[in-house]
Amino acid sequence: MKDSKVNLNGFTSILGSHLNFGDPRRGWDFVSPGHGDLDLEAMIRVLNRIGYQGPLSVEWEDSGMDREHGASEAVEFIKGTDFKPSSVAFDAAFEKK
Repeated sequence: MKDSKVNLNGFTSILGSHLNFGDPRRGWDFVSPGHGDLDLEAMIRVLNRIGYQGPLSVEWEDSGMDREHGASEAVEFIKGTDFKPSSVAFDAAFEKK
Protein backbone atom coordinates (compact mmCIF):
# COMPACT_ATOMS: atom_id res chain seq x y z
CA MET A 1 0.00 0.00 0.00
CA LYS A 2 1.42 3.34 -1.04
CA ASP A 3 0.02 6.84 -1.48
CA SER A 4 0.93 9.96 -3.40
CA LYS A 5 -0.09 13.59 -3.54
CA VAL A 6 -0.42 15.60 -6.75
CA ASN A 7 0.45 19.30 -6.65
CA LEU A 8 -0.12 20.80 -10.08
CA ASN A 9 -0.25 24.57 -9.73
CA GLY A 10 0.79 25.82 -13.17
CA PHE A 11 4.48 25.82 -12.25
CA THR A 12 4.97 22.18 -11.29
CA SER A 13 4.86 19.20 -13.61
CA ILE A 14 3.87 15.57 -13.35
CA LEU A 15 7.12 14.94 -15.24
CA GLY A 16 9.33 16.38 -12.47
CA SER A 17 11.33 13.18 -12.04
CA HIS A 18 14.61 15.05 -12.36
CA LEU A 19 13.82 16.80 -9.05
CA ASN A 20 14.49 15.05 -5.75
CA PHE A 21 11.57 13.61 -3.81
CA GLY A 22 10.39 16.17 -1.28
CA ASP A 23 11.27 19.11 -3.54
CA PRO A 24 8.26 21.47 -3.52
CA ARG A 25 8.74 22.10 -7.25
CA ARG A 26 7.66 18.54 -8.03
CA GLY A 27 4.14 18.05 -9.35
CA TRP A 28 3.67 14.92 -7.26
CA ASP A 29 5.34 13.14 -4.39
CA PHE A 30 4.95 10.03 -2.30
CA VAL A 31 3.25 10.57 1.06
CA SER A 32 2.34 8.34 3.96
CA PRO A 33 -0.76 6.20 3.26
CA GLY A 34 -3.91 8.13 4.11
CA HIS A 35 -2.31 11.53 3.47
CA GLY A 36 -2.50 11.45 -0.31
CA ASP A 37 -4.93 11.53 -3.17
CA LEU A 38 -5.46 7.80 -3.64
CA ASP A 39 -8.75 6.26 -2.54
CA LEU A 40 -7.30 3.39 -0.53
CA GLU A 41 -10.74 2.29 0.71
CA ALA A 42 -11.84 1.83 -2.92
CA MET A 43 -8.76 -0.32 -3.49
CA ILE A 44 -9.64 -2.50 -0.48
CA ARG A 45 -13.18 -2.90 -1.84
CA VAL A 46 -11.82 -4.08 -5.21
CA LEU A 47 -9.46 -6.52 -3.50
CA ASN A 48 -12.41 -7.84 -1.48
CA ARG A 49 -14.55 -8.14 -4.60
CA ILE A 50 -11.97 -10.30 -6.37
CA GLY A 51 -11.45 -12.48 -3.30
CA TYR A 52 -7.91 -11.39 -2.45
CA GLN A 53 -6.86 -12.83 0.91
CA GLY A 54 -3.14 -12.16 0.89
CA PRO A 55 -1.11 -9.65 2.88
CA LEU A 56 -1.18 -5.89 2.49
CA SER A 57 2.35 -4.52 2.60
CA VAL A 58 3.13 -0.87 3.31
CA GLU A 59 5.81 0.68 1.12
CA TRP A 60 6.42 3.84 3.08
CA GLU A 61 8.04 6.89 1.45
CA ASP A 62 7.35 10.41 2.71
CA SER A 63 10.12 13.01 2.65
CA GLY A 64 8.07 15.39 4.76
CA MET A 65 7.43 13.08 7.73
CA ASP A 66 9.64 11.40 10.31
CA ARG A 67 9.90 7.78 9.21
CA GLU A 68 9.42 6.19 12.64
CA HIS A 69 6.21 8.14 13.16
CA GLY A 70 5.07 7.78 9.56
CA ALA A 71 5.69 4.06 9.17
CA SER A 72 3.93 3.29 12.44
CA GLU A 73 0.99 5.53 11.54
CA ALA A 74 0.80 4.00 8.05
CA VAL A 75 0.57 0.46 9.39
CA GLU A 76 -2.24 1.45 11.77
CA PHE A 77 -4.05 3.32 8.99
CA ILE A 78 -3.91 0.33 6.65
CA LYS A 79 -5.06 -2.03 9.42
CA GLY A 80 -8.04 0.27 10.01
CA THR A 81 -8.80 0.47 6.29
CA ASP A 82 -8.54 -3.27 5.64
CA PHE A 83 -12.06 -4.57 6.29
CA LYS A 84 -13.56 -7.94 5.49
CA PRO A 85 -16.26 -8.12 2.84
CA SER A 86 -19.83 -8.89 3.82
CA SER A 87 -20.81 -12.53 3.48
CA VAL A 88 -24.42 -11.61 2.55
CA ALA A 89 -26.20 -8.94 0.56
CA PHE A 90 -27.45 -6.12 2.80
CA ASP A 91 -31.16 -7.05 2.54
CA ALA A 92 -30.46 -10.75 3.07
CA ALA A 93 -29.04 -10.00 6.52
CA PHE A 94 -32.57 -9.11 7.67
CA GLU A 95 -34.39 -12.17 6.30
CA LYS A 96 -36.11 -14.37 8.85
CA LYS A 97 -35.16 -18.00 8.75
